[in-house]
Amino acid sequence: MEITFLGTSAMVPTSERNHSALFIKYKNQGLLIDCGEGTQRQFKQFKIPLTKITKIFITHWHGDHTLGLPGLLQTLSASEYSNKENLLEIYGPKGTKKYFDLMIGAFPFDCKLDIKVKEINKGKIIENKDIIIEAFPLEHSVQTIGYKIIEKDRIRIDTKAVKKLGIPEGPLLGKLQENKSITYKGKKISPKNTTYVVKGKKIGIISDTVQCKNCLEIAKDTDLLICEATFMENEKDKAASYKHLTIKQAALIAHTSETKKLVLTHFSQRYKDKSELENEAKDVYDDVVLAFDGMKIKL
Repeated sequence: MEITFLGTSAMVPTSERNHSALFIKYKNQGLLIDCGEGTQRQFKQFKIPLTKITKIFITHWHGDHTLGLPGLLQTLSASEYSNKENLLEIYGPKGTKKYFDLMIGAFPFDCKLDIKVKEINKGKIIENKDIIIEAFPLEHSVQTIGYKIIEKDRIRIDTKAVKKLGIPEGPLLGKLQENKSITYKGKKISPKNTTYVVKGKKIGIISDTVQCKNCLEIAKDTDLLICEATFMENEKDKAASYKHLTIKQAALIAHTSETKKLVLTHFSQRYKDKSELENEAKDVYDDVVLAFDGMKIKL
């Protein structure tokens, strides 16, 4: 699983930071979380083909998270985009269908894409053989969703064990990997003795919000927590007014939930010295990184 931070600024972009967007590549799936203004250029800047996108997840419909969507879709349409399902799914909170139609209807667009827009609230929204994606309502000035991506545990063959038993490569190993017992040379062989489990990774994504119980639900047991941190603690009244988190509040969420690694993003343009942001976070939680445009993390 590879995560690329395409945009890490808050409402106002800077010369170094674009509006919010995050791309997660997992096997043949490409998940775009938010699509702020200029996102398609960020794909080119960091050498990720737009055609790798298979699903788009909108956290909320503020412009700094969505204004890149029309241009990106127009480019995909012109490029004869297609994927395995030949369908582009867009997920978002209540109101997504209305806002999407208004946005796309605002200019001439001969859309050649097969797009399905789904409004979501809480719970499991996607499950396939590899991953589960869950949605959690957050508390912002508009309807907002946070996401949790859960990779399923994988069964792997214990090569030393099967070699010792003399089991050849082929369908028998496939059955063991499916957690099924096999019979080989008259002997029943259990997957318990020939396989092991690789624990799946968990990623939490907390977009614009104040502190709420669902922040902890998203962060719980995660290997990586990506969390907005718009203001420093000395601006906590302003953060509360605009319904955002402070650096310290984000770090407290990570500390309380015992996430393994915290990545902060969505910084106000007022902060030029990022070391002071990092220091404030590390007063509460040690394993923290400040995201920057183009940063990649592999899990």
